[in-house]
Amino acid sequence: MNSLPLLDRITQVRAFNRLYTGLIGVLEEGLVGSDYSLGEARVLYELAQEGVTEVAELRRRLDLDAGYASRLLGRLESRGLLVRERHETDGRRQLVRLTEAGRAEQQVLEDRTVEQIGQLLSRLTDDDQHRLVTSMRTIRHLVGEREPAPALVLRPPRPGDFGWVVQRNGAIYAQEYGWDATYEALVARIIADYVDHYDPAREAGWIAELGGERVGSVFCVRGSDDKTAKLRLLLVEPHARGRGVGKRLVDECLAFARAHGYTAMELWTNSVLVAARHIYRRAGFELVDSQPHHSFGHDLVGETWRREL
Repeated sequence: MNSLPLLDRITQVRAFNRLYTGLIGVLEEGLVGSDYSLGEARVLYELAQEGVTEVAELRRRLDLDAGYASRLLGRLESRGLLVRERHETDGRRQLVRLTEAGRAEQQVLEDRTVEQIGQLLSRLTDDDQHRLVTSMRTIRHLVGEREPAPALVLRPPRPGDFGWVVQRNGAIYAQEYGWDATYEALVARIIADYVDHYDPAREAGWIAELGGERVGSVFCVRGSDDKTAKLRLLLVEPHARGRGVGKRLVDECLAFARAHGYTAMELWTNSVLVAARHIYRRAGFELVDSQPHHSFGHDLVGETWRREL
């Protein structure tokens, strides 16, 4: 595989930096049309949004040397936006807090920033917005400070989640496998049937969240008979793969089926979905039938997998 020389990689990073700093107006006199520099705005943000109260912690978060931090704080203090004071029991520790005027100014900056980014995103389609945010998350993960892994939470679907399941299935399978809109239509019919005929004693669905973001889904529905459950619409967002989301969703589906009187579970998939087939095999499913078919604009091999409960 061809690889860019190091100098070309550096050039690409610098080009991105120039583009993005231009988009957000870093080189203008004031950030988002305000009277505040980027450094001053970041100080106000950390004090208001992140709950920072110690100068030492503020310096660490913003990677500021003592002299520059002191000048920044001094300018903001002279404008009546913050106050500095010594800790009650430890004179070596300096505390800092926003005044009411400081909180008001920071809220103006916050509103302007949200408006600016909203205008940037509004130029893009929903799919392109998702690609942009995913790419930015990747950049943060690779070059930023490593954050603790977000907690994985499974919850029942809420209004709005069903449309999300249809949209993400359609978008992801089109992008990764080139499937056409007939697959999205199939997912929409499955979801509509689930909502219209939902039986809480025999059926359930789950939305997986990582750090509050929807990253996956699965449904357990009645199968061909009262003793066989059917696993449907297992989905994991590309950026969330490798974190056990798919396994957790399948395990939850199996546990529900056992607890609600089913003695077996089946699912239908396609041979090209290698990662999903790996999850099913590890969960104890076995391939019991396969048939070629032409669907979603492609020649595929459909597979039925089953496991006893």
